[in-house]
Amino acid sequence: MIPVQQILTALCWLAILLAISPMIWLIVQPYVKGWSRAERRATNLLRDTLTPEQFHQLFWHGYLEVPSPTAPHRVYRVPRHNGYVQVFENGHATMRLCLQPVETLPDGDVVVLHKLMIEANEETYLQKANKYLCVE
Repeated sequence: MIPVQQILTALCWLAILLAISPMIWLIVQPYVKGWSRAERRATNLLRDTLTPEQFHQLFWHGYLEVPSPTAPHRVYRVPRHNGYVQVFENGHATMRLCLQPVETLPDGDVVVLHKLMIEANEETYLQKANKYLCVE
Protein backbone atom coordinates (compact mmCIF):
# COMPACT_ATOMS: atom_id res chain seq x y z
CA MET A 1 0.00 0.00 0.00
CA ILE A 2 2.86 2.38 0.81
CA PRO A 3 4.45 2.20 -2.68
CA VAL A 4 1.09 3.17 -4.22
CA GLN A 5 0.90 6.20 -1.92
CA GLN A 6 4.44 7.19 -2.83
CA ILE A 7 3.66 6.95 -6.53
CA LEU A 8 0.51 9.04 -6.10
CA THR A 9 2.42 11.63 -4.07
CA ALA A 10 5.13 11.79 -6.74
CA LEU A 11 2.50 12.22 -9.46
CA CYS A 12 0.81 15.04 -7.51
CA TRP A 13 4.14 16.85 -7.11
CA LEU A 14 4.85 16.37 -10.80
CA ALA A 15 1.46 17.87 -11.71
CA ILE A 16 2.11 20.86 -9.44
CA LEU A 17 5.57 21.34 -10.94
CA LEU A 18 4.17 21.23 -14.48
CA ALA A 19 1.47 23.76 -13.54
CA ILE A 20 3.89 26.32 -12.11
CA SER A 21 6.86 25.73 -14.43
CA PRO A 22 5.86 28.42 -17.00
CA MET A 23 5.83 31.08 -14.28
CA ILE A 24 9.16 29.87 -12.92
CA TRP A 25 10.56 30.01 -16.46
CA LEU A 26 9.39 33.63 -16.83
CA ILE A 27 11.29 34.58 -13.69
CA VAL A 28 14.45 32.61 -14.52
CA GLN A 29 14.52 33.13 -18.31
CA PRO A 30 16.21 36.56 -18.39
CA TYR A 31 19.17 35.20 -16.46
CA VAL A 32 19.40 31.81 -18.18
CA LYS A 33 19.26 33.23 -21.69
CA GLY A 34 21.53 36.14 -20.84
CA TRP A 35 18.93 38.73 -21.83
CA SER A 36 20.22 42.16 -22.57
CA ARG A 37 19.29 45.13 -20.42
CA ALA A 38 16.88 46.30 -23.15
CA GLU A 39 15.01 42.99 -23.14
CA ARG A 40 14.68 43.03 -19.34
CA ARG A 41 13.37 46.60 -19.46
CA ALA A 42 10.92 45.63 -22.22
CA THR A 43 9.53 42.83 -20.06
CA ASN A 44 9.16 45.24 -17.14
CA LEU A 45 7.34 47.73 -19.39
CA LEU A 46 5.08 44.92 -20.56
CA ARG A 47 4.22 44.02 -16.95
CA ASP A 48 3.51 47.68 -16.16
CA THR A 49 1.38 48.27 -19.28
CA LEU A 50 -0.75 45.13 -19.28
CA THR A 51 -3.32 44.04 -16.76
CA PRO A 52 -2.51 40.80 -14.90
CA GLU A 53 -5.09 39.00 -17.08
CA GLN A 54 -3.52 40.32 -20.29
CA PHE A 55 -0.02 39.43 -19.09
CA HIS A 56 -1.23 35.92 -18.23
CA GLN A 57 -2.87 35.55 -21.66
CA LEU A 58 0.26 36.74 -23.47
CA PHE A 59 2.60 34.29 -21.77
CA TRP A 60 0.27 31.30 -21.54
CA HIS A 61 -1.39 31.55 -24.97
CA GLY A 62 1.39 33.30 -26.89
CA TYR A 63 -0.73 36.26 -27.93
CA LEU A 64 -2.51 39.31 -26.56
CA GLU A 65 -6.07 40.06 -27.61
CA VAL A 66 -6.69 43.80 -28.01
CA PRO A 67 -10.35 44.74 -28.52
CA SER A 68 -11.05 47.27 -31.23
CA PRO A 69 -11.96 50.71 -29.87
CA THR A 70 -14.22 51.42 -32.89
CA ALA A 71 -15.70 48.08 -34.00
CA PRO A 72 -17.36 46.19 -31.13
CA HIS A 73 -16.98 42.70 -32.67
CA ARG A 74 -13.35 43.12 -33.80
CA VAL A 75 -10.36 41.80 -31.86
CA TYR A 76 -6.67 42.07 -32.72
CA ARG A 77 -4.50 39.12 -31.72
CA VAL A 78 -0.92 40.38 -31.20
CA PRO A 79 1.70 37.59 -31.04
CA ARG A 80 4.25 37.50 -28.22
CA HIS A 81 7.10 37.04 -30.71
CA ASN A 82 7.56 38.14 -34.32
CA GLY A 83 4.61 37.41 -36.56
CA TYR A 84 1.43 38.70 -38.08
CA VAL A 85 -1.26 40.43 -36.03
CA GLN A 86 -4.48 38.55 -36.71
CA VAL A 87 -7.82 40.36 -36.94
CA PHE A 88 -10.94 38.53 -35.81
CA GLU A 89 -14.47 39.71 -36.58
CA ASN A 90 -17.28 37.91 -34.74
CA GLY A 91 -14.84 35.14 -33.78
CA HIS A 92 -13.59 34.48 -37.34
CA ALA A 93 -10.16 35.42 -38.69
CA THR A 94 -10.64 38.03 -41.42
CA MET A 95 -7.10 39.25 -42.10
CA ARG A 96 -3.50 39.26 -41.01
CA LEU A 97 -1.56 42.50 -40.57
CA CYS A 98 2.14 43.09 -40.99
CA LEU A 99 3.42 46.21 -39.26
CA GLN A 100 6.95 46.31 -37.87
CA PRO A 101 9.10 49.06 -36.36
CA VAL A 102 11.92 50.41 -38.52
CA GLU A 103 14.55 49.54 -35.90
CA THR A 104 14.88 46.24 -34.07
CA LEU A 105 13.08 46.26 -30.72
CA PRO A 106 12.70 43.62 -28.01
CA ASP A 107 9.57 41.49 -28.38
CA GLY A 108 7.94 43.03 -25.30
CA ASP A 109 8.28 46.53 -26.74
CA VAL A 110 6.72 45.42 -30.03
CA VAL A 111 3.68 43.99 -28.20
CA VAL A 112 3.24 47.26 -26.27
CA LEU A 113 3.70 49.21 -29.52
CA HIS A 114 0.87 47.31 -31.25
CA LYS A 115 -1.44 47.57 -28.24
CA LEU A 116 -0.96 51.32 -27.83
CA MET A 117 -1.24 52.05 -31.55
CA ILE A 118 -4.51 50.11 -31.83
CA GLU A 119 -5.99 51.79 -28.76
CA ALA A 120 -4.80 55.29 -29.67
CA ASN A 121 -5.63 55.46 -33.40
CA GLU A 122 -6.95 52.28 -34.94
CA GLU A 123 -7.61 53.91 -38.31
CA THR A 124 -3.99 55.01 -38.76
CA TYR A 125 -2.79 51.60 -37.55
CA LEU A 126 -4.85 49.88 -40.25
CA GLN A 127 -3.70 52.35 -42.92
CA LYS A 128 -0.02 51.73 -42.17
CA ALA A 129 -0.25 47.93 -41.98
CA ASN A 130 0.17 45.56 -44.92
CA LYS A 131 -3.04 43.54 -45.06
CA TYR A 132 -3.49 39.91 -46.06
CA LEU A 133 -7.08 38.67 -46.25
CA CYS A 134 -7.95 35.29 -44.75
CA VAL A 135 -9.95 33.11 -47.11
CA GLU A 136 -11.85 30.18 -45.67
